[in-house]
Order: sequence, then structure tokens, then C-alpha cells
Amino acid sequence: MPILVAEDDRTTVQIIRNLLRRIGFRDIDDAPDGSAALVKMKEKRYELVIADWNMEPMTGYELLKQVRADSGFANTRFILITVEAKPEHVVAAKKAGVNNYIVKPFTAETLKLKIDAAFLV
Repeated sequence: MPILVAEDDRTTVQIIRNLLRRIGFRDIDDAPDGSAALVKMKEKRYELVIADWNMEPMTGYELLKQVRADSGFANTRFILITVEAKPEHVVAAKKAGVNNYIVKPFTAETLKLKIDAAFLV
């Protein structure tokens, strides 16, 4: 399953890549922000996008809204990750069409559960 990780912190990208590999995923690309992720999504079909909420110039939340506004990405699952567990962020993300939400830091087991749940919807 092709996965795109949109994250501006290179260390976090490596951690997420390692966690994804640990639970069996191999086709993993990354982008440094939402704008770059959108470009990659137009070049390759990803089944799952894992995006950090806090990135510049386009946040993961803004990326989510763009993805959900494009019918070409209707089947793309989307997980937002953040260090902030603000209830208003969770509510906004759900309204925007996120499939799941993870608060950093997280384990491979948590990531697997969130991915599995995203595909059950």
C-alpha cells in the first residue's frame, strides 16, 4: 500500500518510516509540507496520507481540506498527527473528513491500530 508521510521534521519522518516498516509497510514516500505533499499526490496515487498538523507553508489540516475537496482523492485515507491534543483540533479534523488522529509520540502498535481503523470506515 503506497503511503505518503507529510512532515517537516526529518527526524520525525525517519521515526514514522521506521514504525511503518516495523508493521509491514514498504512503499513509503515523504514530503516536507502540505504543498509538496499535494504535488506528490497528483503524481502518484497514495492509499494513505499521514500528515503533521503543524507545517508551513501548508499545514496538514489545510492539506486535508484540499484532499477532501478533490474527488480524485475520494478513497485516500488520511491520518493527522500532532503534538497538541486540543479537542477543537480533533473536532475540526473530523468535520474536515479525517479518518483518524494521533497525538505524538506514538508507538508502532498505536500507528497500526489507527491505520486499521482508518480502513474500516
